[in-house]
Amino acid sequence: MSSSPTRSSPPSTRTAPPTSAPSTPRTKRKTGADRERTTGWLFATPTALMLLVFFVAPILLVVVMALSKWTLLGGDLGLNGGENFAKVLADPLLGQSIWFTLKYTLVTTVILMPIALGLALLVQESRRWNNILRTAILLPSALGIASASLLFYALYSPQVGPLNQILAALGAMDRNSSILGTPDGALWATVFLVVWRFSGYYMLLTMVGLQAIPGDVYEAAVIDGASRWQSFTHITLPLLRPTIAMTMIMSITGSLLAFDQFYILTKGGPNNATLTVVQLIYKYAFETKRDLGMAAALSVIVLAALVVINAFQLRAMGVTGEEEQ
Repeated sequence: MSSSPTRSSPPSTRTAPPTSAPSTPRTKRKTGADRERTTGWLFATPTALMLLVFFVAPILLVVVMALSKWTLLGGDLGLNGGENFAKVLADPLLGQSIWFTLKYTLVTTVILMPIALGLALLVQESRRWNNILRTAILLPSALGIASASLLFYALYSPQVGPLNQILAALGAMDRNSSILGTPDGALWATVFLVVWRFSGYYMLLTMVGLQAIPGDVYEAAVIDGASRWQSFTHITLPLLRPTIAMTMIMSITGSLLAFDQFYILTKGGPNNATLTVVQLIYKYAFETKRDLGMAAALSVIVLAALVVINAFQLRAMGVTGEEEQ
């Protein structure tokens, strides 16, 4: 029997499994950058949420209230356009409170800033009594402004305070009168309280700026024959300019928003002579008007004024632009 011829099968071709393309340095850098970007967003998200919840949202709510008829007891009664702003601008107490707030801010800043700088220089130059001086000056900063105001309210009291007796013995005032009973007396009494309370805090901020100045600069100035006054005016003050700008902005902003000390010491008296802008907002909201819409309108005006004033301060101090080459 003849065997049938066998049919040869075609050779099998196997395809090699696809291999992944080798990673290049550019791909690795891109992956690392994406990972760092994601990590950065994860770290920034909580801060962004807090900023939205505690800053942006309240501002938007205040703007809505300023454009609405919104009473303390009745709540939101609908939009009324710019009626609240018109009422605020027509109030005679607004001009009086603005003038007093600006006067108080000017007096406080002019007195507080040089004292803080002088104390910082004193503590920095002192060697033997450095810790004692620093503790004694910083001690008032441990008190809150409300607690300090209550303390000075007792000191200024004609019944229990010693200051009236001392001033009366010196012939500066009547024994039965009050230091806070006159507009000028109330102003200077409050300025003294604020300087006593905040001078140590601003001294500490100024000391940080002083310690950031390189000592080599002073040594070079001594070699060139510069006096201490020349070193102070040509080295210390120019290099301390960012710190001075920061402390001045904090002082001016805090003074423009003053409330606790005047509310505790004078309640805006006598005869609204020590009424600040923030106290006027409080009166609109909770005392005379009980109108949250007017209070919000004045708050918007104050916020806009603060932005303009702070921007002007930064530009005047020369810390907004690029450093000159």
